[in-house]
Amino acid sequence: MAALLALATGCGSGTGEPADGSTSTTGRPTSHPVQDTSITARPGERFTLTVDQNASTREYWYLVDPAPDSSVLASRGRHYAADSGDEPAAGAGGRLTFTFEAKGKGTTQFTLLHCTFTTCQGNTSTRPPGTTGPSASPTTPSQTPRRITYTVTVH
Repeated sequence: MAALLALATGCGSGTGEPADGSTSTTGRPTSHPVQDTSITARPGERFTLTVDQNASTREYWYLVDPAPDSSVLASRGRHYAADSGDEPAAGAGGRLTFTFEAKGKGTTQFTLLHCTFTTCQGNTSTRPPGTTGPSASPTTPSQTPRRITYTVTVH
């Protein structure tokens, strides 16, 4: 199961801070910094990961295989909030929040792949690259895409 979730980051990999400054409150998901790769949750609990997005810089993030064990964790979608408000502005970025829900007891993993114009080729905002190898087109030294693997334990 290949769940694709596009996200891009402006000039870095995102601050990991929630878009609205929230932490855990009743009825609201718990926000985790992007760098928090070990997450613990209870069944039914929702949590989020938020990163900066700016498609004009051609930086994207994807939820890639292997998908998390669906009996332990489910993706509950994503929400984009533009920095420019309701009106899109050329070159403006925003914040993309991924929401997940803990389903049942167990441990699972999922991976986010970070592509930039120098690290991936053949990708779009909603389609990851056909390869995770370096792009041949940039004149700067090629790099490999960044992969962040998260481990979620549901108690």
